[in-house]
Amino acid sequence: MPTLILVRHGRSTANTSGVLAGRTPRVALDERGAAQAAALPGRLADVPLAAAVTSPLQRCQETLRPLLEARPGLPLHTEDRINECDYGDWSGRKLAELSDHPLMEVVQRHPSAAVFPGGESMRAMQARAVDAVHDWNARIEAAHGPSAAYVMCSHGDIIKALVADALGLHLDLFQRISVEPCSVTAIRYTRLRPFLVRLGDTGDFGALAPSDEAAGGAAAGGEGDAAVGGGAGAP
Repeated sequence: MPTLILVRHGRSTANTSGVLAGRTPRVALDERGAAQAAALPGRLADVPLAAAVTSPLQRCQETLRPLLEARPGLPLHTEDRINECDYGDWSGRKLAELSDHPLMEVVQRHPSAAVFPGGESMRAMQARAVDAVHDWNARIEAAHGPSAAYVMCSHGDIIKALVADALGLHLDLFQRISVEPCSVTAIRYTRLRPFLVRLGDTGDFGALAPSDEAAGGAAAGGEGDAAVGGGAGAP
């Protein structure tokens, strides 16, 4: 079966302002995010790609634009099932304002039980994304053969949920996974099991340097917490 190359969108204006964007329209890449997107064609230059699949949101479409310009024959498909998690009433709010909400502890410690007010559950988010990948795997294999590779641009929580599924991890453990903006994660699917061959690769090790935010989990609201929505990445 095909190799799936997952790309998280580049850094967005919501990431840098500490806002949980969710499906809020017109959230664009910031200057750094645009530079990250511009570097993507070079990073993937040695990978033959059969297709590109994107979330319908602007920040994902902007991330893939330089890649599509570099490969004018690459077909682009929009897939609603890899859209950002529907955070409902939390969408557009500052993460700092949500850090003390009782639901945040559930999101961090028991995400399989988390349902966002006016939005969706994290279980439903994972299920739709996994179904989308399985469908696209079959579609790509049928059209291009089992050794094909394709790129899919989506969002932090979606990619983390897909990685957890590939590794056989319960959703309650997916907050242990981190994917920075414009990072590349690759999963090679086979008949019996998937293999995680890259995780959150940005080609930049600056994010490994200690920082006050990383030590205290400030982006998520508590010590050791995950950044809901994926965070802004290295400073």
